[in-house]
Amino acid sequence: MNAPSPHPDIEAARRVLALESEALTALAASLDERFALAVSTLAGTSGRVVVSGMGKSGHVGRKIAATLASTGTPALFVHPAEASHGDLGMIVAGDAVLALSNSGETPELADLVGHAKRFGLPLVAITGRAGSTLARAADIALVLPEAPEACPMGLAPTTSTTMQLALGDALAVALLTRRGFTAADFRVFHPGGKLGARLSRVRDLMHGAAELPLAPPGLSMDQAIIAMTARRFGCLGVQDEDGRLIGIVTDGDLRRQLEAGGGAALLSRSVGEVMTRTPRTVRPDTLAAEALREMNARSITALFVVDEDGRPVGILHVHDLLRAGVA
Repeated sequence: MNAPSPHPDIEAARRVLALESEALTALAASLDERFALAVSTLAGTSGRVVVSGMGKSGHVGRKIAATLASTGTPALFVHPAEASHGDLGMIVAGDAVLALSNSGETPELADLVGHAKRFGLPLVAITGRAGSTLARAADIALVLPEAPEACPMGLAPTTSTTMQLALGDALAVALLTRRGFTAADFRVFHPGGKLGARLSRVRDLMHGAAELPLAPPGLSMDQAIIAMTARRFGCLGVQDEDGRLIGIVTDGDLRRQLEAGGGAALLSRSVGEVMTRTPRTVRPDTLAAEALREMNARSITALFVVDEDGRPVGILHVHDLLRAGVA
């Protein structure tokens, strides 16, 4: 039997994705020293990167400005038509301009380009035509490779805007890499929602020293169980004479001892005899997401937080991660 033909809608979608994928491959191959020069120029800007574009290029430009700003490169979007009616005052000395126009002949950009030239602001262009007015006016022109629009009529901006967006992402990532932008820096600009929670530090979520379930190795297990249940973390940390964490007793340890038939004898044993040595720990500056990965990998529900000398300073339970939205 012949295989059924794909639905026409699926065929159309696959055609779009194939065309845009081919265009992105061509874009990657086309990058040269001009891209590196654009990154250096934007990285050296003492002010903001002012992104502008009209129509679909403007929508892409807004996203590029947002991505730059959230990854350590101060940026804003200025609508070119509004720029001609007063918003040019938002663009000042020290700024750089990133202008988008596939044709390179967008008339609304003229005043903004003139403003950049008048005040000696670096002008980087993303355009589809090397000989266009915008490309000639730019200090650095990043020219998109020729590629057909995915629209069947070849008119609606589709492939071209995909390339613009991808090139904007490439600039933003190259800039954050050059700046040494870290996950901690990223959290400063993303404090809210799931992402902000995952970028929290253990110190932000842990229970402090006053709540720690701790005992010396010589404590009898009957007293240890009382201490464990009082704190409700399902575990008990064991400290040596210098206050270092040397072991842990968990609910699982107790169950295994009971299943092995040592119920009565267990209560008379010492914590040091029952404990698991060298327990898994985290440092206060560990990312909450990393602590969650450690818990999942080890099938554990709590981690002691220790300082550089191995002394416990807090404890983190998986419920703390759940409440914070990390898990």
